[in-house]
Amino acid sequence: MKFEVKPGDISSFKCDAIVVNLFEDVDKPGGATAAVDSALGGAIVELIKNGEIKGELHEIHILHSLGKIPARIVAVAGLGKKEDFNVDHVRTLMGDVVRTLKKHNCTKIATIIHGAGIGGIEPGHAAQATVEGCLLGAYTFNKHITKKEEEREIETVILMERDKTKLGSLNPGVGKGVIYAEATILARNMVNEPANHMTPTHMALTADRLAKECGLDITVLDSKDMGKMKMGALLGVAQGTNQAPKFIILSYTGDDSKKDTVGFVGKGLTFDSGGISLKPQEFMSDMKGDMSGGAVVMAAISAIARLKLKINVTAVIPATENLPGGRALKPGDVLKAMNGKTIEVVNTDAEGRLVLADAISYAVKKGLSPIIDLATLTGACHIALGDLYAGVFTNNQPLVDSLIEAGSEAGENLWQLPLQ
Repeated sequence: MKFEVKPGDISSFKCDAIVVNLFEDVDKPGGATAAVDSALGGAIVELIKNGEIKGELHEIHILHSLGKIPARIVAVAGLGKKEDFNVDHVRTLMGDVVRTLKKHNCTKIATIIHGAGIGGIEPGHAAQATVEGCLLGAYTFNKHITKKEEEREIETVILMERDKTKLGSLNPGVGKGVIYAEATILARNMVNEPANHMTPTHMALTADRLAKECGLDITVLDSKDMGKMKMGALLGVAQGTNQAPKFIILSYTGDDSKKDTVGFVGKGLTFDSGGISLKPQEFMSDMKGDMSGGAVVMAAISAIARLKLKINVTAVIPATENLPGGRALKPGDVLKAMNGKTIEVVNTDAEGRLVLADAISYAVKKGLSPIIDLATLTGACHIALGDLYAGVFTNNQPLVDSLIEAGSEAGENLWQLPLQ
């Protein structure tokens, strides 16, 4: 999908579809929507009067222009209530739009910059969210499907703005949106791969590719290296599998004047059967995604490098499988982590905290601070918070406050849970 920024009147632009918008409880649209309505002979206002277009969030209403304007289709996207509108609504809105227009065989669409006017969002941020929404909304993972659906893809999205004074901030926003979305797609692709295509070795190869593409430093430790560093907790989990464990370290230096380096730690269980404490059969296939934390920190550091941020970051990913082999860890076994702490294993399905114990110990030894750990660690958190929030624990309240704020803007909701 390609993105272009162009000045002009969207109602006169030739493409498959144009996208305008409407807030909830608005009787008469303004701006570009009003111009398109006028060109269509008042069709939008008439549909508003009839209650067919309400402007509710996620509402996409399709009108066929019948030759009254150059575009074949007009999509009227609902923005919801004005007082509740935010940048994440732009992102989700455009996801809805591209999924809808794909079904109408559109390959080239033009859209106004949602929220950059009456919505009160800075134009560059609105452009960034627009691009993210388009790319993430169009995402599919059909790599291993033999017969793919015959559906045309949206190839080009034109962001149109009549006010030429705003154009200067749109292109940087588009560039950021592409980087953010491609990093998210990288993580999605890694998680969606089946476990036989995303082993610890495959994770290491992906990390090596990212290092070359983004100018990152990379070190990959094997089991012998881990043994020398006394990573007994991670090696204990890896006992039951024939897949060689990997300890992946990616580093980005964006500011040579600073010695401080942020640490990302991502759980990399490429498949988690539970070990001897075997999980129930139901949903076990989803355990290929137990490396999501590792995928996310790899994607994050790649995005940071592409954005050339003035920050130093090191990502640490302990990668292994947790299987019930003949050499597997047993309930009651005692392991010793890298920091010298002994751990009695009561349940082998608590493997995440074991691999993270060594990963965090490594991060501490390297002086990384603050350390941000991402992991699909326990189903109990999902029971507590459901599908819409991720749990967060902290001993650094200012850090977690900033993470919650950033997550809210990015559409990644966090809920702080107590440590005690």
